[in-house]
Amino acid sequence: MKTRKIILILLPIGVVIASGACRRQSQSVPQTTNSNLAVTQEKPAGGEASVGERSYFRGTIAAGANNLKIEMTLVRDGERVSGSYFYPKVGKNIELNGTVDKDANVDLREKDDSGKETGIFKGKWKTAVEPYELGMANIAGKWSRPDGAKETTFELTQQPIDFSAAAARFVPKVIKEANKQSRFRIDVVYPQIEGDARFDKFNKEARAMVTKNVAAFKTSETSNETDAGSEIPAETETSTLDSDYQIRLAADDLISIEFTESAYSRGAAHPNSYTTVLNYDVRNGKKLALADLFNAKSNYVKVISDYCIKDLKQQAKKEKDSMLTDDMIQSGASARAENFNAWTITKQGLWITFDPYQVAAYAAGPQQVLVPYSALKDLIKADGPIAAFAQ
Repeated sequence: MKTRKIILILLPIGVVIASGACRRQSQSVPQTTNSNLAVTQEKPAGGEASVGERSYFRGTIAAGANNLKIEMTLVRDGERVSGSYFYPKVGKNIELNGTVDKDANVDLREKDDSGKETGIFKGKWKTAVEPYELGMANIAGKWSRPDGAKETTFELTQQPIDFSAAAARFVPKVIKEANKQSRFRIDVVYPQIEGDARFDKFNKEARAMVTKNVAAFKTSETSNETDAGSEIPAETETSTLDSDYQIRLAADDLISIEFTESAYSRGAAHPNSYTTVLNYDVRNGKKLALADLFNAKSNYVKVISDYCIKDLKQQAKKEKDSMLTDDMIQSGASARAENFNAWTITKQGLWITFDPYQVAAYAAGPQQVLVPYSALKDLIKADGPIAAFAQ
């Protein structure tokens, strides 16, 4: 990941959830129920799923003015649902059992290790509708204690994970540090896969990528001799590095991860964000470049550029208050390789992210385009890592 003295605002990992939820986390919960194996099959209308379908979700549960991250694994057998969830900060699995009825209403009951019911998730299991949802389901609703107290909202998004080994699971790792003397704070989350040695090289690559960036940030901050003193308001005097990740694809032979990374430089007018990616060929043990996907000497950059420019302009027309402009689109999505560094692999196509200022104003945030494999099929390597998706 690139190091820049810029920062973004991400939800803090270490917030403390309401007292009832805190008591749940502190209990000793079985560690063997969370296998985090997701099958991204399309579900029929009405919320029904194939027998034994296992899905992995990431999301948040409200904790006062903030949100606390949670990871959840669910197995559906008809209308019955079982599984577990955990808070990355705590790491202990909390058992879940419940139902999803014909109208996609979810009712999940959590229990501690003694079998006592400690909370209820109630909401809707919604299948993907828009192409930009990438075929992933969403569960959203309210969590509460069994008596209805401490009610708060939650939202979960299914992750495209399809490992053959049931023991393989993603585990978020956290790097968290605060240095009052050097006035910086670090809150970084990165993925590691446990339970299958085939992913050891991926783990090493992801860990090295993140820790190198953290080290560079710390070096930059501790070597900064500038001291603006009392001229900087207290709320802007601390530099920060924040990062989280999104799984775009996870299979036995291919992993694609998008990192949303940031920095806020003390005294700056506003934070900024940027995207870095790790596309990894598990079979050959190497990080992929965009060129690895396409035939030699093909004009893949031009084809991707043309598609993105057309799509972004269509997005601009659809959104009444869009901050996308033709000039920025033509420049930021032009056929230059450096414009397409933030790409990831999905089952539907290549997911291209344009960071703030690239094709739109800062206030518009990042912009995305899904380039379907049908637009690229004549350029894709027949024996390459994405060939199977383009058939």
